[in-house]
Parts: sequence; C-alpha cells; structure tokens
Amino acid sequence: MLLGAAKGLAETRNFDGTAVLIFQPAEEGGAGAKAMCDDGLMTRWNVEKVFALHNEPGLPIGHFATRTGPFGAAVASFRITIEGKSAHGASPQAGVDTLLPAANILIALQTVISRNVDPLKSGVINIGSFSGGQSGAVVPQTTLMHGTARWFEPEVRDMMQRRITEISEGIAASYGATATVDYKSLYPVVVNHPAETALAVDVARNVMGADAVNSDHPQLMGSEDFAFMLQERPGNIALIGNGNTAGLHEASYDFNDAAIPYGVSYWMRLVETAMPSTFH
Repeated sequence: MLLGAAKGLAETRNFDGTAVLIFQPAEEGGAGAKAMCDDGLMTRWNVEKVFALHNEPGLPIGHFATRTGPFGAAVASFRITIEGKSAHGASPQAGVDTLLPAANILIALQTVISRNVDPLKSGVINIGSFSGGQSGAVVPQTTLMHGTARWFEPEVRDMMQRRITEISEGIAASYGATATVDYKSLYPVVVNHPAETALAVDVARNVMGADAVNSDHPQLMGSEDFAFMLQERPGNIALIGNGNTAGLHEASYDFNDAAIPYGVSYWMRLVETAMPSTFH
C-alpha cells in the first residue's frame, strides 16, 4: 500500500509539502517504532503528524475503522520460571515437581481478571507457552511459562503485575518449589489524537464512502508499537478491512490483496488533503 502510494504521489505531485513514508521494522515485540523515534525519525525529517494502517480480518474489504482516544491496549510480556528438584518418576517423593505448581499457577492466573480487575475496566492475561521436562519418566526440575498482560488503565497494569508475581511465588512455595517472575513492559496504550483522527475519517469517507467508515470502533485489546510514534507526534492509526479471513497470528491467516488499492488510495488522498497543492 505504501509503495503504491509512493509511486502514485511521485507521478502526480498533487500536494505541497514533504510526505515521509515510514516502513517500520520489528513491530512484533521488537519495538521498531521506538527504535526509529530514538534514532531521531521525527526531528530528522521534521515530521509534524503521523498516520498508520493495520489490516483487520473480519472487517469487509473496502471498509475503514478507527476511534479517537485510547484505541489499542498497552502490553507487557512475562516469563515465570519454576524451580524444584528432579527425581526419577518412580520416586516422586525424592524430588520437587515443577509441572504441578506451574499447572496451578496457570489456572490461578485466570482469576486475576475475574476477581481483581474492576468489571468496568479491561485487562487480559494470556499464557502462550508452557514447557517443562523432556521425559515421561522424570520429575522435571524446571518449568517455564511465557505470557502477556494487556491493559488501558495504569491501576490495572500495576495490579496485574503484582498479582502475577504474588500468585506465582505463593503457589510455587506451597509445593516446595520457587517461582521467579521476569516482567517487562513492551508497548504503551495506542492513543489517537482528535484532529488527526477527524482528518483520517474524512479522507476515508471520500475514498471508501461514508457507509464503509466506522469512526467509533470499539477499543481493541491488541497492541501496536506505533503507540511510541503517537507519543512523539499527533496522529492516527486505523483499521482497513481484510475481509472474511482467518484472524491475525492464526496459522491460516492470509493477507487479502484486494485491500491494497483501498490502502493506496487512502494514503494518496491523505497526503493530498493534509498538504493541498497551491498549483492548479
């Protein structure tokens, strides 16, 4: 989409100003946006406003969605390491099993959202990796769990970090094991700015039609490191329809090429609208 817009804008030159096209690396956990900001992206190129698109499975092709204010959740990653004592599976009393406390930690962490978070606020704790042992005949000495936590409000962030640590250490201790929690905040909340969001919505309506644009899409618990750029400059991130495809990060996900012309047109019209040409 951005390459198509670059080609079109270079050919038509129907704008007055400088359009900076940002190809952001390492979005999935590498915080490429932060690295670019730290390298002086905004000041080096005199960037005044920033905009982004993210494809959205389930949103029809040719449709556009965004919202003003907090749009995407902040995210942290955590690793829980449970240490015990290995032993032969025939003599479990000689060891300290780590799979059993890990399994109970996994279950107990699901109570944080239901019992510690205000029901009118949002939070997610997900364990995506669980590994321990290599043989069915051995009590494993170490079990590892990896997960993510997501939130909008700082008090939810602080509470989840505290409860993840308390639950992990407490349950492990009750089994005679120890748990160490390595918790790392990754991306802040994605906050769209009012004026830039209004501009994005107007442009999208001109390109895709008013009925194809949702300017008040619900907040998303997904995270995006474009949030770092929005902390540096006012701007907007919006969703562009990918059609009825598998969800993001699913094994069968496939980007829908039919979305490309809509993205190209949006980017071109956005530049032309934000920086109208003085020549006719």
